Amino acid sequence: RNVLKMSSGIQIKPKTAVQKSKTSSPLSCSPEPAIKPQPKPSDKLNPKTIDPFGAYSRPPSAFAAIYAKGGIPCRLVHGSVKHKLQWECLPETVPFDPLLVTLAEGLRETKHPYTFVSKEGFKELLMVEGATEKAIPLLPRLVPVLKAALAHSDDEVFGRGLDALVQLSAVVGPSLNDHLKHLLTNLSRRLMDKKFREKITVALQKLEQYGGKATVAIIKSKIPTYCSISS
Repeated sequence: RNVLKMSSGIQIKPKTAVQKSKTSSPLSCSPEPAIKPQPKPSDKLNPKTIDPFGAYSRPPSAFAAIYAKGGIPCRLVHGSVKHKLQWECLPETVPFDPLLVTLAEGLRETKHPYTFVSKEGFKELLMVEGATEKAIPLLPRLVPVLKAALAHSDDEVFGRGLDALVQLSAVVGPSLNDHLKHLLTNLSRRLMDKKFREKITVALQKLEQYGGKATVAIIKSKIPTYCSISS
């Protein structure tokens, strides 16, 4: 009723309503056509996720789009103390190709729940029986994706990438050595940052532990200051 009385403010009120609707609920399930007079192509594709920064951000990532379509067979369960993942089927039965690569892609996400689902999903998938045999053939595709996470400017994305690299190394062992050089440049760069120095040093030591003696020479070729755990 108020809107009808205001001749000058007719257009202003709906605009503010649109802004509120975009920012208040990033996971609104039923966007109303009246509120969104000009739906973007991504809204048709992905009605469950409205990007609050849609006007000036990049289009949804591959991971976000797949997640919105139900292509990730696990979801976030909010716990009172700690969040956890609930799988739609046993992780042992899920094909690693392409899910492990997709979850690795998701490590570059900066929004909830993608950040948690990708990090936890990647870790839990690598914990299943037979993970070694399933993960090794995917290394040529996994390594560039992890490299992108390690090159990311966001500290949390880098941290998730580093954790994922160590988890992968623990599973595939020396098989990672052939690909390691591609990943070490970004670690070398971040070593300059005091807040990451200890975390990266520990990660390198674990890479050596899982990769064996050959790993030391590979690490030293990119990070000459590295001290081997066996020296």
